Amino acid sequence: MEKEIFQGLMIPFLGTSLGAACVFFMKRSLGDLLQRSLIGFAAGVMTAASVWSLLIPAMEQSEALGPWAFVPAAAGFWIGVLFLLLLDRMIPHLHLGSDDPEGPKTSLGRTVMLVLAVVLHNIPEGMAVGVVYAGWRSGSGEITLLGALALSLGIAIQNFPEGAIISMPLRAEGMSKGKAFVCGVLSGAVEPLAGFFTVVAAGLVVPLLPYFLSFAAGAMMYVVVEELIPEMSTGEHSNIGTIMFSLGFTVMMALDVALG
Repeated sequence: MEKEIFQGLMIPFLGTSLGAACVFFMKRSLGDLLQRSLIGFAAGVMTAASVWSLLIPAMEQSEALGPWAFVPAAAGFWIGVLFLLLLDRMIPHLHLGSDDPEGPKTSLGRTVMLVLAVVLHNIPEGMAVGVVYAGWRSGSGEITLLGALALSLGIAIQNFPEGAIISMPLRAEGMSKGKAFVCGVLSGAVEPLAGFFTVVAAGLVVPLLPYFLSFAAGAMMYVVVEELIPEMSTGEHSNIGTIMFSLGFTVMMALDVALG
């Protein structure tokens, strides 16, 4: 069982690392249209994962509450949103395509703040994978190993373009290929760490699992609405972000239903 959990936590990290490795094979930086497409796809995957892999299982596990089964899901969701809002205010970071840092004032360089922005993005993804595997380990009938694997694969698929989105612009700014790759990998290293701590915490308080599931959903949806949707919609008007959002949503939904 521990082996399956370790593999599940590492799959998304592998996706980020493979994406970051694109810096060795692609000569040009990502075009605006391609970047918006990839961001839209990632947003769609995260939205579908929040619903099918996290919120629905959270409510299913609270069925004993009858018509109030939504309460743990709603409470956990809001705690997740507020948690990410707090991190957003506490950690200095810089989003791609922006020249205005967010969070407290700092002397950190542009590269570090770009990586921190992706780290903020990856924390809820790692927590989501961790809490689903914790649910499977606890024997919850609503969460299967294949369902947990579906979430890991879905996050890994959307992490691949994310790895490229962080390493390629750094290379375009003059950073060496090796350093740009390392920065891309490091931005994803937080995922298995967040997942591991979530597995441990959720395992200690199994009755609170619905809150943990919905907490991860709220954190991911904060990232989608606050960061990804604005980024896929900036610049000249185009429907590509919406189309790729829909594709990412469909892929994650299909994975969860087919494997769950």
